[in-house]
Amino acid sequence: MTLPRGTVVHPELAPFVDKLPPFSDPYADIAATRERFRALLAATPADRSGVESRRHEVVRPDGSALTVEVYRPEGTGGGQVAALPAVLHFHGGGYAIGRALPGQDKTAIELCRELPAVTVAVEYRLAPEHRYPAGVEDCYLALEWTARHAAELGIDPERIAVTGNSAGGGLSAAVALMARDRGGPALAYQSLCVPDVDDHVAEEPVPADADDAPDPRTNSLRTIRLAWRHYLPEGAVADAYAAAARATDLSGLPPAYVQVCDLDPLRDPGLAYARRLMDAGVQVTVRNVPGAWHGFELYAPETRLAKETTAHRTGHLRAALYPAGSAGGSSGSAAAGPVRS
Repeated sequence: MTLPRGTVVHPELAPFVDKLPPFSDPYADIAATRERFRALLAATPADRSGVESRRHEVVRPDGSALTVEVYRPEGTGGGQVAALPAVLHFHGGGYAIGRALPGQDKTAIELCRELPAVTVAVEYRLAPEHRYPAGVEDCYLALEWTARHAAELGIDPERIAVTGNSAGGGLSAAVALMARDRGGPALAYQSLCVPDVDDHVAEEPVPADADDAPDPRTNSLRTIRLAWRHYLPEGAVADAYAAAARATDLSGLPPAYVQVCDLDPLRDPGLAYARRLMDAGVQVTVRNVPGAWHGFELYAPETRLAKETTAHRTGHLRAALYPAGSAGGSSGSAAAGPVRS
């Protein structure tokens, strides 16, 4: 294992570095990239015990349909129990991949069980076929739809949060801004995991010195640069809903959780955004994962570091959605076909 000077990998993660795949351009053949991702998901199906889900089609202004999948603890439908909080989950994947198979969104399922909460997985339009603002407008539309249908979904409209990893974290931050600016549904919390909030990272040069150049296995700078170049329209300058760090006013936003990783090129932009939120009077919890790279949990899920990282993030989201301090659970699974709404 050869890493650039000054790179310190967490001892628990060191054995996994040599197992990381080499860098390749996922956009060179995006269809093939998505198919490989789907095959990987199909090989490791989710544990749906205790969770049921139903897919809905939300009508966009142009008449097309946005698919959302609503996960809930089994036995909590039908208005026979107290309303649950809701979490809108925006998947990561460079704005171009990352969509779960139907009924198989592992993050949504885990949040649904662990919080517990109604979790809404949003199948937003993907770049490069659908560049900004298509994806973030879909995410905001999903928030509006969730709030509008709160009663029938068994959701407490006062306890709605957004969350996402990487690109999903950037979308979560943007949706929080949109809800504030548009007078939309109030959010109780925004949980941003290694969020991609600043397009300026795409302008950062990759050091030419071999000793200082980032190892693409543990530093995703090349991939992040490509993601921004394929997400933004050609020649366009990002605004605050594309890159939340571009917002000039961060006041009035919901409390936030910001997680970053030591070896991630998104660390410094994430920390800077968290600091600006604090300066604007927003309550913020910040966690840096030492010696970890972007998405390390995917490669080392059974390490203590990965489990503690997930538990810390989930615990703070639970505390925000259950301010009085309560949690429960149920078991079972079910699924239903799409319902047009």
